[in-house]
Amino acid sequence: MRRIGWLMVGLTVLGAGTAMAQGANDDPYLWLEELTSPRVMSWVAAHNAKTTGVLEADPRYPAYFAEALSLAQAKDRLPAGSFINGKVYNFWQDETHVRGIWRRTSVASFSSATPHWETVLDLDRLAADEQANWVWKGASCAEPAERRCLIELSDGGEDAVTVREYDLVTGKFVAGGFILPKGKQEVSWENENTLLVSREWEPGQLTDSGYAYVVKRLKRGQPLNAATEIYRGQKSDVATAAAVLRDAQQRILPLIVRGKDFYHNETYLIGAKGVRRLGLPEKSVVHGMVNGRVIVETKEDWHPAGSGATYPAGSLVSLDLAGLRANPDHLRPTLITTAGSREALESAAVTRDSVIATMLDNVRGRLVRFTPTTKGGWSRSVLKLPDNSSVGVADATSHDNRALVQVTSFLVPPSQWLVDAGTGATREIRRQGEKFDTSNLVSEQHEAVSSDGTKIPYFLVHRRDMPLTGNNPTLLYAYGGFEQSMTPSYSSTTGKLWLEKGGVYVLANIRGGGEFGPKWHEAGLGTKRQVVYDDFVAVGRDLIARRVTSPRRLGISGGSNGGLLTGVQFTQHPELWNAAIIDVPLLDMIRILKIAAGASWEGEYGSVTDPAVRVFWEKTGPYQALRKGVAYPVPFLLTTTKDDRVGPQHARKFAARMEEFGLPFYFFEDTQGGHATDVNLRQSARLRALQMIYLTRKLMDPVEPSPVR
Repeated sequence: MRRIGWLMVGLTVLGAGTAMAQGANDDPYLWLEELTSPRVMSWVAAHNAKTTGVLEADPRYPAYFAEALSLAQAKDRLPAGSFINGKVYNFWQDETHVRGIWRRTSVASFSSATPHWETVLDLDRLAADEQANWVWKGASCAEPAERRCLIELSDGGEDAVTVREYDLVTGKFVAGGFILPKGKQEVSWENENTLLVSREWEPGQLTDSGYAYVVKRLKRGQPLNAATEIYRGQKSDVATAAAVLRDAQQRILPLIVRGKDFYHNETYLIGAKGVRRLGLPEKSVVHGMVNGRVIVETKEDWHPAGSGATYPAGSLVSLDLAGLRANPDHLRPTLITTAGSREALESAAVTRDSVIATMLDNVRGRLVRFTPTTKGGWSRSVLKLPDNSSVGVADATSHDNRALVQVTSFLVPPSQWLVDAGTGATREIRRQGEKFDTSNLVSEQHEAVSSDGTKIPYFLVHRRDMPLTGNNPTLLYAYGGFEQSMTPSYSSTTGKLWLEKGGVYVLANIRGGGEFGPKWHEAGLGTKRQVVYDDFVAVGRDLIARRVTSPRRLGISGGSNGGLLTGVQFTQHPELWNAAIIDVPLLDMIRILKIAAGASWEGEYGSVTDPAVRVFWEKTGPYQALRKGVAYPVPFLLTTTKDDRVGPQHARKFAARMEEFGLPFYFFEDTQGGHATDVNLRQSARLRALQMIYLTRKLMDPVEPSPVR
């Protein structure tokens, strides 16, 4: 069961209101906002050719690409698993299954060294038969039987999907079954014959962010125009969607979440006589139900009316289902846990009898089990997993107490664990083979001091015998937004094509993320965001002060919101870096409301309709801050045509302005793949190889090659 809050709606990390803009007379590159017009695509093709003509002509590129592809297609990659009707399902891509197959096996087989897989759906065959550019986006199955599933298929990787009903027993799409045409939509099973759907029911019936705000009930056999409306949000919202919670005893709690912005939402209970609002704080997430107890995470301090109690931001609480139904306005929570000052609640999942949560302790992962007590409280136990690692729950099931957990770190290959949340037992079932030589590598954690005195932790991965001469090629990565925590993980390509060759890798835990809970995130919202950028600079300067590296050998990288981060660093501190990967970025922060789903992130960045916000982004936005005659490093701008979340327009316009100013750059726009560039493994390997060649040329080569122009 997906958690209910705004991350539920498919907005992921990182969705138009009225743009107070740099208008048409001020911005000569508005034409590059045309998504796929012939003149735009001609411009894209010409700039792609310049970049690939240089980077793919590098004599090292064939070997880099071959390595990246081999790693991407490695047979011992960990198969991500999800529990459906007592079996484990997995979506898998390799050199044979380019688009991928959906397959299944028993839990016992999955736990063995060599699982026996049965193909359920072959996406390559389906795409060929239907002459479609299908990309897998997931499946959800109707409880309790979990026989009928709604499969989401994307055209080329877009967030917009087509939804079709599939029968796991017959192995076929259901004749006359549910079909929802392409759109940005959210669908939940209310029961095996009824869906709760939010979508564009009528032309233009979308929020300013480009998402649905009308929820209807669609019964089996009904045409879309016969669906019954049960709730309508507002066009100024981010989105509205429904979801249904179920526990092991098949108690059901149907809810609607109206997202007023990315973080503030109103939650409604669907009843026989309509909907009633729940007295939850607007910044909260509902994770599921355990034995009639509804599990809620607070994202702000909560003072339930009449209770006299306070539940701090970052707490996990439970609500009695019967009490919630009887009096939804006045809720009486029971505390499960509250994170400490250097802790953070990362995620929570429910099993039949327990809640299992991933938590961070100074950015180091823990898996914690919470079990209901007979007196209405909760007991806590930390489950045994490798220390100094990142821990993630891949899936859990309310049908029993099993959970699949993945453990990873910088230098130890990821492993997969089967957890029994009933007993607390943990068992490693497989570990990926080593993909690069770690015998002379170490991982350390340090702290830098930001502009306001805040200590910013960061991880440093390097050769054990690294000389502190300031001459080590170093790649600094961060994200800094949307309460997303950056934790250690094993990257085969970074290890093989960077660390093995003497490179240093740095992961910074700057504000804006969730490493220390909601307040760490809120410190960098809206016009307070400069502290996020100051944190990043502090880490860069600390690396230089420690003589790990120097500006000549220091590069930065980030994607999406992290692309905005690297764009800001590129324009604010060009003297500190010699390379900048600006990936699927936000860059024109004045036109953001007019591009793709940009309006949905006003809760993160503020709205330029607010004069104070506009002044901040006119100064800070990379597209606005770029200046002629400045000695910038040569950046690598990457984007995708099919990105309907951030949009390729930001990267295009930034490149065009650099070209106008006579500044060298690399630009590559993949015409397939959405925001996640997730069409196939060959595409992903190519993008990784291009980036690694760029970094090698800029940071490792003794003499820097001439840039593309």
